Amino acid sequence: MSRKNETTVLLLTLVITLGLVGGIFLWLANNSGIRFFNTKNNLSQPIKQTTAETFAQLSNVPSGLFRYGGSTTWAPIRKNLDTEIQAVFPQFQLRYTDPTIGDPGSETGIKMLLDNQLAFSQSSRPIKDEEYQKAQKRGFKLKEIPVAIDGIGIAVNPNLNVAGLTVNQLKDIYIGKITNWQQVGGPNLEITPYSRRLEGGTVEFFDENVLEHKKFGANVKFISTTTEALKQVTKNPGGIYYASATEVVRQCSVKLLPLGKTADKFIPPYKEPFISLQQCPQQRNQLNTPAFWSGEYPITRRLFVIVKQNNQTDQQAGETYANLLLTNQGQELIAKTGFVRIR
Repeated sequence: MSRKNETTVLLLTLVITLGLVGGIFLWLANNSGIRFFNTKNNLSQPIKQTTAETFAQLSNVPSGLFRYGGSTTWAPIRKNLDTEIQAVFPQFQLRYTDPTIGDPGSETGIKMLLDNQLAFSQSSRPIKDEEYQKAQKRGFKLKEIPVAIDGIGIAVNPNLNVAGLTVNQLKDIYIGKITNWQQVGGPNLEITPYSRRLEGGTVEFFDENVLEHKKFGANVKFISTTTEALKQVTKNPGGIYYASATEVVRQCSVKLLPLGKTADKFIPPYKEPFISLQQCPQQRNQLNTPAFWSGEYPITRRLFVIVKQNNQTDQQAGETYANLLLTNQGQELIAKTGFVRIR
């Protein structure tokens, strides 16, 4: 065989081999639960785009009653956006549904979706690998569509004098390694950390991204709701609690601590200058939107609409709801609720 023919055969063999490898890789990516992430803002998934500017411009909106559930963090969005959506599309009937067993949250919402109790769900954390796998076993896939940016705010007693915390210091407080405010530049005062139990999206996000799955310390006091936790922090001079920044930045009874990746640069979750709590509720602190958008604030996350990909009406309803939130009108309303626009 001539050298020219040998070269041609080698090139053909290489092309065929690369094609086979690429085909196998794509098949695995689509069928084995593998996900691909980008790292902008330390968060996954590219932003889904819609060409509609207003709700009314969106086409192919389904008719019927669609039940959804999930994250308690989403409550302000449900309250402020669903009414506006229903006014434009009365045939697209939305009903928030609590779980029969357990408290509402991202975890229970996705479980209800997997059990065919919901058309779609709302989550303050990404889908877990085991949830992808459960969906595949039941004959469909799950898709997470990011629609807003949120973050974790750290609430303390208003009389506590601490400049801020690093993320590592926050972690050490919640695993029981730091137990006195004096260890982080504050007064000689015992720290009382409060947390909800590990069953909602916010706590799961905190567990994975701050605690790195280390166990809560023995001194952590578990409460059932953010409202109750904030009451405890208000009464306890050494109390600390974490929650959606949107839920706590505008509160009149607690102070929010700036956070930093390092101790030389603390970023406040509120827009500076800080508004004294004595001026509340006539004036309230606002979210530090630029720091959340850029990822400069160190604990940010995305809020997701979780869609069941089964080529049925449920999928159409979930994708429609996400697309409505991604219109310019939807993003403006999301910003008015205290969250940060994603587009």
